[in-house]
Amino acid sequence: MVADERVERSKTIQRRTGKTFHLATRLLPKRTRRATYVLYAFFRIADEVVDGGMPKAPERQRAELERIRAEALGEREATDPVLAAFAELRERYGIDDEDVNAFVDAMATDIAKRRYASYEELEAYMDGSAAAVGRMMTAVMGPEEPEKALPHATALGEAFQLTNFVRDVREDVEERDRIYLPATTLSDHGVTEGQIRRFEMDDRFAAAVRAELARAEGLYRKGVTGIKYLPRDCQFPVLLAAVMYAEHHRLIRRRNYDVLSETPQLGTLRKLTLLAKTRWHWAWSKDPATVFRRASTVSDREPTAAGRKCTEWLPIR
Repeated sequence: MVADERVERSKTIQRRTGKTFHLATRLLPKRTRRATYVLYAFFRIADEVVDGGMPKAPERQRAELERIRAEALGEREATDPVLAAFAELRERYGIDDEDVNAFVDAMATDIAKRRYASYEELEAYMDGSAAAVGRMMTAVMGPEEPEKALPHATALGEAFQLTNFVRDVREDVEERDRIYLPATTLSDHGVTEGQIRRFEMDDRFAAAVRAELARAEGLYRKGVTGIKYLPRDCQFPVLLAAVMYAEHHRLIRRRNYDVLSETPQLGTLRKLTLLAKTRWHWAWSKDPATVFRRASTVSDREPTAAGRKCTEWLPIR
């Protein structure tokens, strides 16, 4: 049993750094909620080695990540209560060591890598930074048929990550000199790296953002269809997280795809509205895909070229 003080420390980290996920996490059953706080805190501790406020030499960052890896895997005594709690959970829930390694490796990639040539290259990075996170969460929830749930958990993790990449373009350039939008996508729409670094918004950049949103929404559609494979008491919170995170797409579209002027943010009132809307639809249908289609900003089908021309500048519901 993970000590209460370790869970509370983890909960504090999530409340401070992951407000959207914190709201959804609070709706999980206690058996899963406590473990989720610890998982999220572990992810943040590793992430902040690379992206924390105090700059560190690359050699020191790599050394810290290796310490975190060893403590998380139980290869050495943990010096941090969150890592000690994670090591306990890893054993209890059978979290795959390969997923822990993939996640830490992805954090190490961020030390030096600043650009991604193609979506395939970005996808390889997301296997550790996002898909492995989804797989670890699935292990904690304990579905009866994990082999059915895992491909969808992977897709949903990548969808959340892609939404982050699109939403945070300005922040990533300003604070970290990173551009996660694939160079092939930018090139296909005539967008240059210099344009992004100068935060120059135009129709070409809007088209590139639109393409990545469409890619993410395909992943959301795949991801939510697998929520039905999760334990019943975990389905609604995961669905709510997907609805709320996808809501960033509505904000981005209402800004005509401008993520260069500022970073779009969901307000508390909007999150609570989405909670009420999603819960209302859930009361009428317990099918996650149906509720997601009705409660979220993501359509149930890929838009046609004609449809995009007619609707791309209109606010999404």
